[in-house]
Amino acid sequence: MKGQKVIVTGANRGLGLEFCRQLQALGAEVIATARAPRAAIDLRALEVRIEPLDVGVADSVQEFADRLGEEAIDLLINNAGMGGSGNGLSSLEFGEMERYFSINSLGPMRVTKALLPNLRRGKGRRIVQITSKMGSLTENIEGGYYGYRTSKAALNMLHRCLAAELSGQGFVCVALHPGWVRTGMGGNHAPMSPQESVRGLLGVIARLEREDNGRFFDYTGTEIPW
Repeated sequence: MKGQKVIVTGANRGLGLEFCRQLQALGAEVIATARAPRAAIDLRALEVRIEPLDVGVADSVQEFADRLGEEAIDLLINNAGMGGSGNGLSSLEFGEMERYFSINSLGPMRVTKALLPNLRRGKGRRIVQITSKMGSLTENIEGGYYGYRTSKAALNMLHRCLAAELSGQGFVCVALHPGWVRTGMGGNHAPMSPQESVRGLLGVIARLEREDNGRFFDYTGTEIPW
């Protein structure tokens, strides 16, 4: 990662913050995004470049792209997202469902589309979607979590479309499952620390080859069924 310019969305806490910390230690030039940079105290302590960005707002995404101008970006990590409860059908709120899709599914695509010219200028040409095996149709045997599951499943399909479209341009696009991690989203009972998860995820990213384009891995590099 040394010398590469990397964008991490949703970097104010949890996995995003840990991505920035470990990437910085590896010698990468990190551009971290957060909805409210002034409130991102832990992120500001890292002294990385911080840019305001709300992936759920089209104007915010375009403004971010405009600020980048013609900067070359080697790696985009679409980490920003929202979690949720395991409520069943009886308590399903469709307004909330729309919010899930706006942030978890369309958000990464808004960012990727806006920054594609920057990524084409970079040498890395790597695009990473932080998704979840809860979006896997094969793995879903428990139900519930309608908003989270379906928005991540949609992200997985969008990822496959993107990977197919960019396959002839030297891009490697992957979807990565970070595991169940002790973050604000994962909760205190999760078995894994952010440090362990991100260390594994960065290891997977570092080993990516052209034939990995369009695939779905967990933080250990194990492939996950769709």
